[in-house]
Amino acid sequence: MPERVQLWFNERLEAAYSTVSVWNETGAQVDARDATVGPEDPRRLSVGVPTREPGLYTVTYRVLSVDGHIVDNRFTFTVKGQRS
Repeated sequence: MPERVQLWFNERLEAAYSTVSVWNETGAQVDARDATVGPEDPRRLSVGVPTREPGLYTVTYRVLSVDGHIVDNRFTFTVKGQRS
């Protein structure tokens, strides 16, 4: 499981209008609620993920780029359990 979910875009993002969140299979938000646009790269949006539980996760995001385009979407990823 990554410590942060990171997304890169083609254009610089408006930080005040860009969000990302991570949800588990039961619909509970599991991210650290610390979404941020990277100060060193204003095209990067990230959020911390403190959970390390196996399962299916959904990342949802909505961003506004400085050129005025809004992009929103979602994708899933799976965290598998550790092998013993």
